[in-house]
Amino acid sequence: MGLFGLFGSKEEREKNALRKAAQKLTEKYGPAENRQQVIERLAGQGTPAALATLCLRFTIRAENGVTDDEEKEMVRRALVEAGDGAVGPVKEFLLQQESGVAWGLRVLSELSGPAEVETTVLALLVKLGREYTRDPEKKLVLLSWLSEHPAQGGSGRPSAIEDALVPLLEDFSDDVRISATRVLSRQPLTEKVREALIALLLRDKDNARVRGEVLSALTDLGADVKGHRPAVEPLLVEPWYLDREGQVKKRP
Repeated sequence: MGLFGLFGSKEEREKNALRKAAQKLTEKYGPAENRQQVIERLAGQGTPAALATLCLRFTIRAENGVTDDEEKEMVRRALVEAGDGAVGPVKEFLLQQESGVAWGLRVLSELSGPAEVETTVLALLVKLGREYTRDPEKKLVLLSWLSEHPAQGGSGRPSAIEDALVPLLEDFSDDVRISATRVLSRQPLTEKVREALIALLLRDKDNARVRGEVLSALTDLGADVKGHRPAVEPLLVEPWYLDREGQVKKRP
C-alpha cells in the first residue's frame, strides 16, 4: 500500500483539515489567537469550502464580546474581499445555519444587489414556513430584514412575498405571526392577504397582542371584512370599529 493509501486521498485530507479548522473556529472559550489564525488561513485559501467554513465563525458568541465583534468583522471583510466566490458559500450558510444569519445577510448585501438578497430572504422564508423550528430567531431575523428594506422587485412581488409570509401567519410563535403581519401591512392589498389576515384575527381572537397587530394591519391596508362581519365585529373594542362598508377603522 502506498503513502496515499495510508493517509487517505487529497480530498479526504482537505476535508479533515477543514473539519479541524471549524472546530477551532467555533470554540467560544478557546484562546482568541487560535481562532484568528484559522480565520487568516481560511481567508488565504479562498476556496469555496474554506469560505464556507469561515462563515461558521458567525454562529458563536465568544466569551470576550469585544474580541468576538473584532473577529466577526475580520470574517466579514475576508468574505467581501473574496468577491463573487463567496456568494455561494454565504447563501449555503444562510440555508443551513440557524444562528449568525444577520451577519450572513450583511455580507450578502455587500456582495450582491438588494434585489438578490430579497429573493434569497423570501426563498428561505418559504422553506422555513414548511418546517417546524423550535427557535423562531432565524425567521425573525429574515422578517426584520424585509421590514427594514423597501421592495426591490427582484422577487416578483407581491406574489412572492405572499407565498413566503402568508404561511407564517400560522406559525406557532406569536412574534413570527406579528412580524409577518407587519411586513404584509406595508405591501399592496390583495384578496389573499385580506383573507389570511382575517383568518388570523379569528384564530387568535383571545390573543390581545396578535389581535391588535392584525387590526392595525387591516386599517393600514384599508381592508374590509366583507363576508366575515358577524364573526369579526364582536372582537372589536375601542378604539377599533367597522364603518358602514365593513372597513376596519381606528378612532383618533
